[in-house]
Amino acid sequence: MQSVYIITGLSGSGKTTAIQAFEDASFYCVDNMPIELLPKFLDLPLKEHPDIKGFVFVMDLRSKDFIFNYGPGICSLEDRGISPTIIFLEADENTLYKRYSETRRQHPVSNEKSLLDSIKREKNMMLPIKQTAHHIINTTGLNVHQLKSRILDLINDGCTAACLTKINVVSFGFKYGIPKDADLMIDMRFLANPYFIPELKPLDGESEAVRSFLLSNPETMAFLEKYFDLLDYLIPLYKRENKAYLTLAVGCTGGRHRSVVIARHIFEHLNKKGLNPGLIHRDIDRDLK
Repeated sequence: MQSVYIITGLSGSGKTTAIQAFEDASFYCVDNMPIELLPKFLDLPLKEHPDIKGFVFVMDLRSKDFIFNYGPGICSLEDRGISPTIIFLEADENTLYKRYSETRRQHPVSNEKSLLDSIKREKNMMLPIKQTAHHIINTTGLNVHQLKSRILDLINDGCTAACLTKINVVSFGFKYGIPKDADLMIDMRFLANPYFIPELKPLDGESEAVRSFLLSNPETMAFLEKYFDLLDYLIPLYKRENKAYLTLAVGCTGGRHRSVVIARHIFEHLNKKGLNPGLIHRDIDRDLK
């Protein structure tokens, strides 16, 4: 049985951000799950799916009987041999007030005189739940990236968070437009163009002849050395900020020769680093079409 997490806590404390971090880490997540339905849900065949690392359920006072059903619900899970990890999120009253004021949403404890009164009452109501938590995270002063990092560290038992950044290397032709999702773009039009070599013109950058032509140029190798140093410095910084996608765009005039060779070389470098990048030659056959 995969691991089971229950995220609970105060309204406005960051539960949506927390569940997004679990989703990025390949957990099956359900928001606003009534705890009395949880045992039946875990009987579904989903738990046999190899791509699912575990299950995460957000539960709070949006379910009107949450407090009453919480204790029996946890006992029911433990009777089945399931010991969920409870994560309780909280923040100080001023922070919760500011967040709720900005979202303009109705507080689940809405029968009080003011929003601040609702926040205080919820805090008192959730105190018994907090006392059962394995992890208590105070999100006061944390931005969404910092909270996601805390969650990823928790998933990985306090070790450095696993790399969840998906890197794609895209070759393209400037005459067909810059890729809209490009994060880092490099222009390879300073290199000699195989397009003007009659025997190389009909080939593309995946051919050995074009690769040899470009990689035999000292300027190409000097560029690659400096660019690899830049990527080796930047990528850990992007991962630290939990960037979900990083697209490295490599352009030349038509996207058939120079950009293809360089994109392939960048892809191979990142592969050796264990980063499992993707490689897309967007315009490699566009001139032919």
